[in-house]
Amino acid sequence: MYVKCGELRDAYKVFDEMHKRNVVPWNMIISGMVGYGLRRSGDDAVLLFKGMLVNMARPDYITFIGLIGACVEMNDIEIVRQLHCFIIKFGFSLNCMVGSSLVDLYGKCGIVEDARRLFDEFILVDLVLWNVMISCYSLNGYFEDAFEVFRLMRSEGEKGDGFTFSNLLSSYGMSGSCMLGEQIHGLVIRLAFGSDVLVASALVDMYAKHKCLDDARRAFDGMITRNVVSWTTIIVGYGKNGNGMEAVKLLKQMFEGGFKPDELTLSSILSSCAEMAAITEVIQVHALAVKNGLEVHLSVGNALINAYSKCGNITSACASFGSIAKPNIVTWTSIIAAYAFHGLPKRAIEAFETMLSKGVKPDRIAFVEVLSACSHAGLVNEGSHYFTTMTRDHQIVPDSEHYGCVVDLLGRSGHLEEAYRILVDVPFDPSLNILGSFIWACRAYGNVAQAKWAAEKLFVLEPNEPVNYKLMSNIYASAGCWTDVARVRKMMRDNCSNKVPGCSWIENGGSVHTFLSGDESHQQTKAIYTMLGFLGFPEQRWGLMNAIMLQGMDVRRLDCRSSAEAKRIT
Repeated sequence: MYVKCGELRDAYKVFDEMHKRNVVPWNMIISGMVGYGLRRSGDDAVLLFKGMLVNMARPDYITFIGLIGACVEMNDIEIVRQLHCFIIKFGFSLNCMVGSSLVDLYGKCGIVEDARRLFDEFILVDLVLWNVMISCYSLNGYFEDAFEVFRLMRSEGEKGDGFTFSNLLSSYGMSGSCMLGEQIHGLVIRLAFGSDVLVASALVDMYAKHKCLDDARRAFDGMITRNVVSWTTIIVGYGKNGNGMEAVKLLKQMFEGGFKPDELTLSSILSSCAEMAAITEVIQVHALAVKNGLEVHLSVGNALINAYSKCGNITSACASFGSIAKPNIVTWTSIIAAYAFHGLPKRAIEAFETMLSKGVKPDRIAFVEVLSACSHAGLVNEGSHYFTTMTRDHQIVPDSEHYGCVVDLLGRSGHLEEAYRILVDVPFDPSLNILGSFIWACRAYGNVAQAKWAAEKLFVLEPNEPVNYKLMSNIYASAGCWTDVARVRKMMRDNCSNKVPGCSWIENGGSVHTFLSGDESHQQTKAIYTMLGFLGFPEQRWGLMNAIMLQGMDVRRLDCRSSAEAKRIT
């Protein structure tokens, strides 16, 4: 009774007062430690098992199932192998329930070879064990092996169930190909598992992860019954594929269907709103989170910081950060990134130092954000300090993003020789971002020779990107090297296709208006285009159209070559 009520301390007091104990109370207290565990419950369960052996109580299969659950929490490979030895010693290695739990444990610990070796020892395999083995392969990214186990299962006469197909579809959602997933979809229809909510949700997730949103939507619309998981899956799918407006519409339909979103749903919607810079929707979702008591979840709080920051409201982002009782590393990184994004590098550094003083261990992303803040503020000494301490004090090996920030920091400050030495000493081939930052710095300080060195590497890494050629052409033009300008322009014509047009967007009246350079699809475009032509502006300056059409509205982005021209024409 105490165990089922979650009162582990009282349960242990009663257990401790028992003068005679058989295997049943031992199993109850071990399973209780795992199922409703207190801090260090896995270690406590192992200690109880040792006490059980000392008191000559012989364990049964329920004991070992409880201990396997404790090992999942501990994630200690050595303890797992010792427990496996005890299971063999007491004759439960071929028990299907214990075997399934042990295969699942090996899979969750990443020891796939031992899981398969144990699976192959079973002569009679039930459906649960088949599913566990498929799940083991899927969880660790062995998608082809998961499919082979499924084929073997089918050859043994097992049809499979909802868990079988959901595991397979989940594995194909993480793989690079959708072909086998489509075949499994056909089998799901033939075996009449399409009405299973778990399988249908996995289908939606698989298609969404492969950017097949039309197929994902068809699978979702074909569901007879839906739950919060299925709604969340399709909303997350649209959000991650850049269709935030449809994700918001689905959230409204979810409410109309009588379902309440969970923290995953709201955090996904907030991420979508952040990408659209839709502040109105962010405020509404924030109010919804408060109303349903979901703002206490770290995922929602972190998403709110990110959404408010990207919508330009740093005050609300700070307020969301202040409302989180126990911020984790993601929370701290989000607020540091928000400060850096809004041009407040000193506050970003203060937040980073506060995080360190709170005992939160920074990760590689946190260092990327604080180095980026130092870069945009030109704080060379601070940036060099953090780059050094990252390796020395926190044992984090710098990657291309860290080197990119440092090169950008030194380049912006005119320390081109130091930036060049870092580029030469990078223990891997410099990435596009690193080379691009260095070329921009060379352009700003007129160092043509080093810009040419970096550009030649950049042309090899990214030969079809016109902006690289255009940047180098401008550098040569500013130095009067017209022969090199012509050469780079010819390379651009030979290697690059048509340039992707620039895009601007604004939110007004709850709607997001998007404009492409040279696009006439918007309903108010033709009249404005006529006005631009009448005023003598060339066709390329479509950013000015936004300023005219949306006169008096909340303009988020204005793409024009001259602010004086924008003021005059508006």
